[in-house]
Amino acid sequence: MQPMDLKGFHAATLPAKKILVVDLAFLGDTIHLVPALWEIKRNYPHAALHVVSAPVGAEILRLAPCVDQAWSLVLDPAKRTLREQWRLMQALRREKFDLAFNFAGVDRATILTALSGARWRVAHAVGRRHFWNRWLIPNWVPRQSPDLTVFEQRRQVLAACGITLTPARFDLCVDAASARWAEGVVPQGAIHLSINSAKPLKEWPLEHYAAMLTAIWQQQPGLRFVASAGAKDRERERLRQFHASVNDPRLQILPENLTIAQLAGVLQRCRLHIGPDSGVIHLAMVLNVPTLSFIREQKEYQAWLPPGPNHLALTAPCSCRDLCILPGGSADRAECLAQIDPARVAGIVCQQFGAGTPR
Repeated sequence: MQPMDLKGFHAATLPAKKILVVDLAFLGDTIHLVPALWEIKRNYPHAALHVVSAPVGAEILRLAPCVDQAWSLVLDPAKRTLREQWRLMQALRREKFDLAFNFAGVDRATILTALSGARWRVAHAVGRRHFWNRWLIPNWVPRQSPDLTVFEQRRQVLAACGITLTPARFDLCVDAASARWAEGVVPQGAIHLSINSAKPLKEWPLEHYAAMLTAIWQQQPGLRFVASAGAKDRERERLRQFHASVNDPRLQILPENLTIAQLAGVLQRCRLHIGPDSGVIHLAMVLNVPTLSFIREQKEYQAWLPPGPNHLALTAPCSCRDLCILPGGSADRAECLAQIDPARVAGIVCQQFGAGTPR
């Protein structure tokens, strides 16, 4: 298959009746994909839109009305099996997709896009360059500016394909059952804490969170906090340690194994979300919940900062590449983030988010 003129890509592929988007990523990446999915649905109004993603990404996609079907692919090497991957590949090929988009360009997603059998295929050139890339996907959009927010980079890939854009939208819909569940668990106007990240070096120290709560309650004793953790044992143990160190009924630990829809219901009842660089920050952002985040200034971190006046990122200068270890530090503690003062954070919370009428 020969590459096409990208500007004419949309016009040439408009007859497509079934579209696949390959997005082998986790929570934050999938959230940033949603505005591009709305644009695909709007520009191909007669096509069914399918997306294949990691299990947590598929949960997000089921909250996006623009997605007709979300397919789940386990990415963890310890959990996935060749048989399950083969079954998924067979199921995707039976769908007989006309058009496939790949916004990540990483190796696994590139191969899966090609194996989908879609007649027209296009990808974003952000992964590694291989001589076989164009054999698998004929059409490649040049890498978009890293100065753009990630969801805008995805949208600009579509613009390069001749697709017209409207203002970005997320419009996730939390189901009624999850919203009712959250109403029975979380007090209206609480502050949500998500103290963990997939990578320990993105986390603010536990003792800083505890000191922050002590300082906040000195100024705003009536504020309630709820905290959640992911499914990993390390994250749950860290949350238990945090709860024990605070030992105050104004800090409520949410049940384990929350679904993404339930977590979204929780966030909708909160006036503020506080946490490190993780997918939950982005979920709060798209639900119009103000956020306060702790971010290392590494690589292209600006592209992941939630935009808008309701989102404040406290960033820490960091010159490390993979590890953030100063003398006396350890491989699971970011000493640059530890320099963010809990008293300063408490002051910001009380001044900007603590007082007034709950959301």
